[in-house]
Amino acid sequence: MLRVQKVKVDDIYVPTARKKTLHPETVRHLAEDILENGMKTPIQVRHDGKRHILVEGLHRLEAAKWLGETVIDAYLVQAKRH
Repeated sequence: MLRVQKVKVDDIYVPTARKKTLHPETVRHLAEDILENGMKTPIQVRHDGKRHILVEGLHRLEAAKWLGETVIDAYLVQAKRH
């Protein structure tokens, strides 16, 4: 069973290929929703021994950054590299 952990936003590495899928308008809408309703679903990260690497939740992570959050709820998953 996955446990939610608090992870520092600045400690999460986003692979370059993932950054290409970012839609700023989606981030803005999501940030507004998070302000009104809170974060509903934690992001997913994996740890490679040095840092946390984003697996799922790019738009949620960027919305949290946009809102000035310093930590975010995340599931630590065992995922293969893409």
